[in-house]
Parts: sequence; C-alpha cells; structure tokens
Amino acid sequence: MSPAILYALLLLLHVLAATFWVGGMATLHLAVRPAAAALLAPPQRLPLMAAVLRRFLIGVDIAIATLWLSGFAMLGQMGGFANAHWRVHAMAGLAAVMTLIYITIRASAFPALRRAVAAHQWPEAGAALNRIRLRVSVNLVLGVLVFVVALLGRAG
Repeated sequence: MSPAILYALLLLLHVLAATFWVGGMATLHLAVRPAAAALLAPPQRLPLMAAVLRRFLIGVDIAIATLWLSGFAMLGQMGGFANAHWRVHAMAGLAAVMTLIYITIRASAFPALRRAVAAHQWPEAGAALNRIRLRVSVNLVLGVLVFVVALLGRAG
C-alpha cells in the first residue's frame, strides 16, 4: 500500500472517530437529554440516560482509541511532532484535555450514575448526570474547537 493511500485511510478513520465522538456529544447534550428531561420523570429519565450513555461510551472508547492510534500513525508519517504543522500540536493538546475529561466521566461520574440508578436514588443519579452534562459541555466546545483548528488552521 502506498504511503499516500495509507495516510488517506488513517485520516478517514481519524475523522470518522472524531465525528462520532463530537457528533454524539452534540446529539446527547442538545437533543436526547433535553427531550428526556421535558417528557420523563426522574424514575424513567435517569435509567434511560444511563442506558443511552452506557452504549454511547462504548463507542467513545473505540473512537478515542482510534483517534490516538490513527493520529500517532499519521504523525509518524509526517516525521513526528518536530515536522508537524502548529495545528497538529494544537489538536493533540486539545485531544489530551478531552481524553482526560472523558476519563473522569468514565471512571467516576458514569459509575456514580449507574450505582444511583440501580439503587433508585434519584437525587444522587440526577447529580451524577449533571456532572456528566457539565463535562460533556466542556468536551463538546473543545471538540468543535478541534474541528475549527483542523480546518481553518490549514490556511495558516
């Protein structure tokens, strides 16, 4: 396989993974959660959101692994960070922050949500879901910023 085709395939995987993560956050944050909050009482809404998040987070786990692997593979083809455009450095830094925020969701806030839902502790579940919502809000902004850097950064 030629280096150009390999790079194009890596970039495709990278963009698909980023689109899944950022688009999924936007869908959950701007559509699913508000609709569930408007239509369902906590005993129905919180288990629904926990189930939706459980499925989504599995996809995000795969997307993050794909992003880091494809990103470093493309970086290797460029000759490393020393030869990379400033936007690659910016995207990597933003990705690192986003990944750390995601780890706090995965390791702390989401397990707290699942435990509270299993115990029917609706106030605690609501608080855990709110912690997730706030972190997703930050990651959504950072994710959009990554796309801005990736596309507009090509001009400079």
